[in-house]
Amino acid sequence: MNVDHAFVCGDPALDFAATLRARHTLRFEMLASPERLDAWYLEAGIVDIVTPSGDTDLARAVAVREAVYELVTARRLGEPYDGKALATVNGAARRPPAAPQLTATGRRTSATPEEALSTVARHAVEVLSGPDVPLLKECGNPDCTRVYIDRSRGVRRQWCGMESCGNKLKAAAYRARKKQARAPAAQTGTRAH
Repeated sequence: MNVDHAFVCGDPALDFAATLRARHTLRFEMLASPERLDAWYLEAGIVDIVTPSGDTDLARAVAVREAVYELVTARRLGEPYDGKALATVNGAARRPPAAPQLTATGRRTSATPEEALSTVARHAVEVLSGPDVPLLKECGNPDCTRVYIDRSRGVRRQWCGMESCGNKLKAAAYRARKKQARAPAAQTGTRAH
């Protein structure tokens, strides 16, 4: 099942927080059903097989996602953590995580929804307490609210990803410059008549 989730943030917890898109405008929910949550776990590589999630698992995952986003935003802005968000992420991280197993053909990770969510929460703990904290940035696209790790040379990246936001904004800026360049030419052309 492919639902075209994007993984451009540099960490699974940040990608998970980005499953609610355009938070400040349209608010597009990527985790609209338990099946879409399971698809995200698989596509993110958190697990290879997940026991089907139910509505309770989805509600718990959305609560953790919102807590992760709140904590990431606070950390990025240098603000104190909200106690409830902290307790939500830590509570999920305390649960047993998805455990990879060695098989005759390689590695395989089967998990329950709770184990998969614990793995995501543990990623959040690591990213929020690790060396990448100073590299956390929010995408420069005003319609995007993804927070990503900027590991670019000189830490000058402006967008979560070129394909998802960068190309769109660069194309829009190019069109605006072309339109602006044509406007004075049209005005001087009108005066010449």
